[in-house]
Amino acid sequence: MNVSIDISMYPLKENYISAIQGFIDALNSYAEISVKENPMSTQVFGEYRTAMKIVQDEIEKSSGEDPQVIFVMKVIPFDVINELPSS
Repeated sequence: MNVSIDISMYPLKENYISAIQGFIDALNSYAEISVKENPMSTQVFGEYRTAMKIVQDEIEKSSGEDPQVIFVMKVIPFDVINELPSS
């Protein structure tokens, strides 16, 4: 099963841009997932278990580096880019 994960990251510190960019760069280092960015959030697409594990690991790393961070996620159980149901 494929998944689409929409993630917004809110570091509670002044230099928040570098923390967000570091998180996005880490996600982009994985060939197993596809990552798309926009000004409001980052989207991750891939096989469910693989994508969720990668996101889980990177959230844990980011939280370890800076524990005062908030992540807001939406998980859609299909690839909204390639599997969106037609109307």
